[in-house]
Amino acid sequence: MEGTKPVNKKLAAALSGGTVLVLALSGCGSSDKNDKLDSWAKQVCDGVQPQAKKIEAANAAIQKETSDNSTPEQVQQTDAQAFQDMSDAYKAIGAAVQNAGAPNVDDGAKKQQDAVKELNDISASYASLKAQVDKLETKDQAKFADGLKGIATSLDKLSQSGNDALKTLEEGEVGKAMAKQESCKAASATPSSAATAS
Repeated sequence: MEGTKPVNKKLAAALSGGTVLVLALSGCGSSDKNDKLDSWAKQVCDGVQPQAKKIEAANAAIQKETSDNSTPEQVQQTDAQAFQDMSDAYKAIGAAVQNAGAPNVDDGAKKQQDAVKELNDISASYASLKAQVDKLETKDQAKFADGLKGIATSLDKLSQSGNDALKTLEEGEVGKAMAKQESCKAASATPSSAATAS
């Protein structure tokens, strides 16, 4: 199964870049006295933490397939499940931001809605990747490796695509409020090993 391993390794490396998207929500900065904003940040961070763990687990599952002597069927099954989990996780983060309402800052409503749209778009992109993996031909090793290559390229683009709305949402006071939340600290401290594993 040599043909599949290097490609799936590329997939794992590209996937690790995607983790940055969710961790962008973890913010950093000093404290702030806006109680309403602190309450908003706690609600969002509490929603993000379990999803960050789910995304890390999906990363780890794909990474494991790169180190095992997995069959194309096993790789397909693992990758499809990982993309589904990531799609679900980003959708849930979008819902957490939506349900928290607009943060108590200038243009808070616009920042919130832009971030929700971005998170839902990311979720849809992972769902699309899952559908592509499901369609891969596992009986033909060469075709399967080629198909994985295409998915790795799409994933790479996704992980490098802008998460500008998330960055805008967590600027200034919002970032400071989020930085104080234990659940956001826990989310940002979660290591991503996919890019560095051999």
